[in-house]
Amino acid sequence: MTYLVTGATGGLGGYVLEYLKQLVPASDIIALVRNEGKAASLKEQGVQVRVGDYGDSDSLSAAFTGVDRLLLISGAPGNRQAEHAHVVNEAKKAGVSFIAYTSFANASNVDNMLSTDHQFTEQLIERSGMEHTFLRNNWYLENETALLKAALDTGELDSSAGDAAGDATVGWALKREYGEAAARVLSGRQENPSILELSGQPHTYKQLAQALSHASGKPVTSRDLDEDAFVDALEGKGLPEEAAKGTLGIQQLIKAGDLEVTSSDFEQTLGHPLASLEEGLKEVLGL
Repeated sequence: MTYLVTGATGGLGGYVLEYLKQLVPASDIIALVRNEGKAASLKEQGVQVRVGDYGDSDSLSAAFTGVDRLLLISGAPGNRQAEHAHVVNEAKKAGVSFIAYTSFANASNVDNMLSTDHQFTEQLIERSGMEHTFLRNNWYLENETALLKAALDTGELDSSAGDAAGDATVGWALKREYGEAAARVLSGRQENPSILELSGQPHTYKQLAQALSHASGKPVTSRDLDEDAFVDALEGKGLPEEAAKGTLGIQQLIKAGDLEVTSSDFEQTLGHPLASLEEGLKEVLGL
């Protein structure tokens, strides 16, 4: 049995490989990379390295030869639908028997700037007829690093995700935990449904601020701002305008409730509890 991990030199891909090597022989693992020079350490660990690019069907055709189980780590926004189509089509042609895909929380039931590409890819995989599992990842706690570091400096955790009806929740978890879940699913050592909603315990930004205060030993409160004030605050803390507006876009979908998912899938897939929010903060921030 062979197991191919795309995006193998990326952050999530690195965690997947780390955990996958604990489940299957390293010699059965194939790492798909765009730059072979960045994969020297993988070769030293006994992992096979193949070069391929989501935008180049011919390279994928060669890379997928002899692959049984494949993990498609979602590409970057932009030309993602066409690139994912290349991956799925070439995997099907190569006879890949199973594909796992890192999708988005509640993907088939929300409509936002992130969900469209994931809906497209899920439907493409379903039509391919390949056995599959959609790993509907909620939100990496690491994604909040800029806000968290600023909060430690100012004592205020800014967000724009509150409203009169109450604060929306997010199912934060650590990137390594998502990587471990993907490795377990890819290994095939346990039965998994076609959809896994991988969400941590739902928390609000107010609760995130409280956990940060406990984790750091510093007083931190949450501050809910309107959209313009939120962007201004981020820019005032040194975030470039484009990044600040991108962060606002995420806040908007959080406010809409798109990351409000309650599910036991994550811990059942891991076979152990997730890190608590306070533990996760300590790990992300080195506290």
